Amino acid sequence: MAISCYADLLDEARAQPEPQRLLFVFTRAELPDHPSEEQRRRFEQGEGGVLTPVVCVDKAPEELSDMAALVAESRETGADWDIVFVAALAGEDAQAQAEQHLNRMVESLKMGNISQFLAFDRQGEAVDIG
Repeated sequence: MAISCYADLLDEARAQPEPQRLLFVFTRAELPDHPSEEQRRRFEQGEGGVLTPVVCVDKAPEELSDMAALVAESRETGADWDIVFVAALAGEDAQAQAEQHLNRMVESLKMGNISQFLAFDRQGEAVDIG
């Protein structure tokens, strides 16, 4: 199944035979350190920048409903975000392993390694970043 939106992700996670944990890393677009004029111009036009992790959380698919609810819940953290990266962790011990995997996700994202994660905007649409 091709996942084109957040609802597709939830449907696919709920259809899996093994228990799933969805790992979320919320990121904010920012200017890089010491940006060039071109980087600054593109960023001001809503393009470019770097994605900085601001909040991470793991959830079972049963704890989630839709993107509007996820956005509302994220507001409670007080952290503003632009793109959320998601990975799935399967197995009976997925919840116990979630923190370790979230830390790895954050480190991967900081290094710019994003290809192994799904990315969604605040409207729940899949985003191709690259």
